[in-house]
Amino acid sequence: MDTNILLESGTNELEILEFTVGGNHYGINVAKVIEIMNYQPVTPIPNTHPFVEGLFMPRDEMISVINLRKCLGMPVDDSIPGLLFVTNFNNLNTAFHVDSVLGIHRVSWEDIHTPDSTISSDESGVATGVLKFDDKLIVILDFEKIVSNINPETGLKVSEMNNYETKDRSQCPILLAEDSKLLMKLIEECLKKAGYTNLILNENGQEAWNKLVEFKKEGTVLDKVHLIITDIEMPKMDGHRLTKLVKEDDTMKHIPVIIFSSLINEQIRRKGESLGADEQLTKPEIGQLVEAVDRLIAKYEAEREEAKKH
Repeated sequence: MDTNILLESGTNELEILEFTVGGNHYGINVAKVIEIMNYQPVTPIPNTHPFVEGLFMPRDEMISVINLRKCLGMPVDDSIPGLLFVTNFNNLNTAFHVDSVLGIHRVSWEDIHTPDSTISSDESGVATGVLKFDDKLIVILDFEKIVSNINPETGLKVSEMNNYETKDRSQCPILLAEDSKLLMKLIEECLKKAGYTNLILNENGQEAWNKLVEFKKEGTVLDKVHLIITDIEMPKMDGHRLTKLVKEDDTMKHIPVIIFSSLINEQIRRKGESLGADEQLTKPEIGQLVEAVDRLIAKYEAEREEAKKH
């Protein structure tokens, strides 16, 4: 499937693939989808997670198939053969078995509403957003969480931080933009283990940008923010749009920006580079994130000291 979406970067738009499971409408960011195909026979594997149907091999790669009906607590209906879509995120290819695919919609992140805590709690919820489209609600599912619930090794490897040397880095303020409360908590925990205790937390790119503009009006933005870490997929404003706004601003453009997202692949990396991102990392690489933070903050602060001399 040629997703080839959004050739112009930083527009705050995305394309949503709408599909159905059990008569309900769900969505996934097209940037995660490699291919859509008719259902193919799957080889069951003994003693796997109950949500995993088994393996299939469309070409030269064995891919796990996850049954979304089971994930969402619905009865399996063998009379509906359904479809498979193959995804790639966190450097992993995974297929999902759904009932039908209805189409692709190009929308703005401003149109994606964050579900409240009654719908999506930190631990159990798998909805990241809700989109109203043609008088129906499309629930955007958290596929990273679905996969990490089945196999925790695909999620953030917080254990990488156990041997990390803790230093006092409280004088190095970092602004974070991440809509997942669970991931925010884990990233915050890892940064604090490394000594970065001065953290400015934001639930989406719009909130982060508003904070940066507020600091800029005060004349303190370069003192209050020494580095920005942003996810890509967020309601209101995505990380690419936030990066574009920062790097096009004459005052803020020197602040390093790290894009930390499950979406990073060759195409997304090129997009981030075109926007001026200083580093792009996939989400399991939490140890590499802290190493990148150390390096970019040291460079930023050295450049600021040099500028003050002139």
